[in-house]
Amino acid sequence: MQVFNSIKDLTKDKNTILTLGTFDGIHPGHLKIIDKLVGCSKEKGCRNVVITFHPHPRTVLGSNNSVKMLSTQDEKITLLEKHGVEIFLSINFTKEFASLTAEEFIYDYLINGIGLSEIVLGHDHHFGKGRTGNVELLKEIGAKEKFSVTTVDAFFINDEVVSSTKIRNALNEGDLKRANNLLGRYYSFSGTVIGGDKRGRELGYPTANIKLSSQEKLLPAIGIYAVKVLLENEYHFGLLSIGKRPTFYNEVELVTEVYIYNFNREIYGEYITIDLVERLRGEEKFNSAEELINQMNKDKENGLKIFNELNN
Repeated sequence: MQVFNSIKDLTKDKNTILTLGTFDGIHPGHLKIIDKLVGCSKEKGCRNVVITFHPHPRTVLGSNNSVKMLSTQDEKITLLEKHGVEIFLSINFTKEFASLTAEEFIYDYLINGIGLSEIVLGHDHHFGKGRTGNVELLKEIGAKEKFSVTTVDAFFINDEVVSSTKIRNALNEGDLKRANNLLGRYYSFSGTVIGGDKRGRELGYPTANIKLSSQEKLLPAIGIYAVKVLLENEYHFGLLSIGKRPTFYNEVELVTEVYIYNFNREIYGEYITIDLVERLRGEEKFNSAEELINQMNKDKENGLKIFNELNN
């Protein structure tokens, strides 16, 4: 897959089928659009292009600039490439860009910039200044400029429309089961193993502290999670702690650390990916190290039950 960060680097070609959106999380609703895009491009012998925006529009236009992402740019690229996307264009979303009218965006970027024979969109997609751009406007301009518009219906799971906002809310609320169900896979994040204070080792549970690869990435609610750990192309089972460690420290910043079952290797500096399988409990403050160890023993047993079920 070719990756571009500027429309100026992309050669104009009328034989192009494209889609556009933030695509945060690449959930099943997004994949329904992507699969349609790729299928149409194969049928018509056209190149396919996915246009996305970075940073998230809400961080630029909203009053709250701390929107955390379900997927980093690298994660989007990896997932989209697996589904047959040929060209990935990331547009820098600024206030200046946001001031473009829908018509200006269609002509300057899609028709005259990239080239366009067909556009594939969700049925309720809006874009442009004031969100005035929609399927109806595209069809109106398409009739004049000779490109077609294909719409894709929403994706439902258990009679519920899947959306990035719903997944984000579920993660923030600690409802990992719902988040994974809506996402269609385990929610995950990646990072580098860094040194810690070795407190876990003293308690009999040595942990690997993780520095996230992107500070934009959303971490789920504070708590203890059963996880799968991908290290050097091999999966291991583990227990993840996201919290402020109130029994000993009550940190200002969240500490993310993972205990890996039956593992005894130094992995400082290694890049690992964490798949969140199930949330075991919230974070608690214990009166002593002994109380904490007893709870950690229970967590270990509960985690093993979950992993045994996965293997059966």
